[in-house]
Amino acid sequence: MISARARASSDTLALIKSKGFLSCGVNTGLPGFSAPDTNNNWTGMDVDFCRALAAAVLGDTTRVKYKPLTAKERFTALQSGEIDILSRNTTWTQIRDTSLGLNFAGVNYYDGQGFMVKKSLRVKSAKELDGAVFCMQAGTTTELNLADYARLNKFTYKSITFETNEQVREGFETGRCDVLTTDQSGLYSHITKLSDPDSAMVLPEMMSKEPLGPVVRQGDDAWFNVVRWTLHALINAEELGVTSENIEQMKSSSNPAISRLLGTTGDMGAKLGLDNSWAFHAIKQVGNYGEIFERNVGRLSPLKIRRGLNALWNRGGIMFAPPIR
Repeated sequence: MISARARASSDTLALIKSKGFLSCGVNTGLPGFSAPDTNNNWTGMDVDFCRALAAAVLGDTTRVKYKPLTAKERFTALQSGEIDILSRNTTWTQIRDTSLGLNFAGVNYYDGQGFMVKKSLRVKSAKELDGAVFCMQAGTTTELNLADYARLNKFTYKSITFETNEQVREGFETGRCDVLTTDQSGLYSHITKLSDPDSAMVLPEMMSKEPLGPVVRQGDDAWFNVVRWTLHALINAEELGVTSENIEQMKSSSNPAISRLLGTTGDMGAKLGLDNSWAFHAIKQVGNYGEIFERNVGRLSPLKIRRGLNALWNRGGIMFAPPIR
């Protein structure tokens, strides 16, 4: 008798097609990445990636069920088959990639851990934080990164850990700690939720590399390939100038790379076990990588985060995808 976990690990794509929806693990609430809006609809970069996957596999972005997960819960939910994919601002590390039975399908956001302080402290650099109390989320790379940084820079500190982002932010705002530390993108999200956003600031230093991306179970190459190449398709679409608005016109493009991407030539979708218009559906219904970034965390969002490292490789950043050919 094959266990539910074994079935989920070896045939996720067939299971999703059979049940008619994608189970997506997301953050419990991180504006810009995954958070419910005022109408209780999930929004954010990580949410949009799940929507793009649903469009690629099922032709419809609404065929997603979201499972909000804390940092401690996220890997168990994926390992057990409770979710099909974890799309939850999760850092790609060696231990996670080799010891948990999981695979990272790529990077959808290059980040780094930073520090947020109240302006009233008059602190301008992280090196002035000797003796400070830090608020952070449990079950993340944050604790280890801070320990390494403090040891390297020879300062002492105390820490208070919380289960959820909301609790971390509340601890900071009520004065239980001097510093809130997490990925810099998360710090900008936290600021928008403070009762007085102008009361806090993000310090310039970043203490770590935090490549964030979607995660699947090991032992299911077919599903891993779908997730990885859907991400690559969104990035390639931006590089090729294919957007949700011009994609219908781009179907007649003479550029062979665009033709392969949109399925007007070749059989790239069939090689993934999908319809040849898989990438067309994802881009048309959700947008290319640049559209997703700007809408959720960039210039069109409350966060106003600059592209920086997340700009395309040929525009000053390091965002890069292998060619679809």
